[in-house]
Amino acid sequence: MEAFERKQSAKEPSLFLLSQWNERYAGMTAGFTGRDGGVSQAPWASFNMGMHVGDSDQDVIANRKRLTNAIAWSFEAWTCAEQVHGNRVSQVREQDRGRGRASLDDVLKDCDAIMTDVPGVLLASFYADCVPLYFYDPQHHAVALAHAGWKGTVQQIAAETVRAMQEAYGTSPERLIAAIGPSIGSCCYEVDGPVIAHVERLLDELKLEEGEANKLLLKGPSGKASLNLKEINRQIMIKAGILPIGIELTEWCTGCRTDLFYSHRKEGGMTGRMASWIGIQER
Repeated sequence: MEAFERKQSAKEPSLFLLSQWNERYAGMTAGFTGRDGGVSQAPWASFNMGMHVGDSDQDVIANRKRLTNAIAWSFEAWTCAEQVHGNRVSQVREQDRGRGRASLDDVLKDCDAIMTDVPGVLLASFYADCVPLYFYDPQHHAVALAHAGWKGTVQQIAAETVRAMQEAYGTSPERLIAAIGPSIGSCCYEVDGPVIAHVERLLDELKLEEGEANKLLLKGPSGKASLNLKEINRQIMIKAGILPIGIELTEWCTGCRTDLFYSHRKEGGMTGRMASWIGIQER
């Protein structure tokens, strides 16, 4: 069953809800935005969440408010980072609540994963093909998001996030639950020599069986390869100690479904950004 359930009506923005988490855990909200139901103009039309792509700040703020209204959260809770395709994890504390919500000036700098155990903080990060990773520690009520493009993936940002949660909150990896959200699939993601070399080193480190590794990096006669970033990140999560049964894996592909999602690759780089979000309301 698809973990990210599509919700859309004429009066609401396009959302893909991590429904089982939202229903199972009190106060939880988690999901991913689509491209429809906002106010941005072309080429960011219409539900663009990113301030860094050239869109009007006021339109982006209006879109972010539409999301927080739709999930019944305060816009003041929205907290986000400046993503740089690395593997640094930043802890969000009470005083960080709301950073980056309305301006790039106070965004959390230089980190691609953010985590918090503070109730009432809504974490958000941004995508247009890269892989959104979600983490929840139900024992310590801590949540995290990580942004994994190919660079973040080969730097094992998923494992870095697990380690950071262990250090900050005492998280036990085997008690973590995780999800891998809408992103480009191997059907649409072809890479060349330099990327292939980085991924091959990672697959060697993960010590996967040869047949399994070949499925994740499927080489063609042209010297290029189809890359399965979603499944590679799942394998990294498993190696980091998360139980396979605790990992949700979406089938949504941003490259195949540009009617629903923005795709940097399919749209030539000039497009908007979706947002992943996660938070737990104050009790």
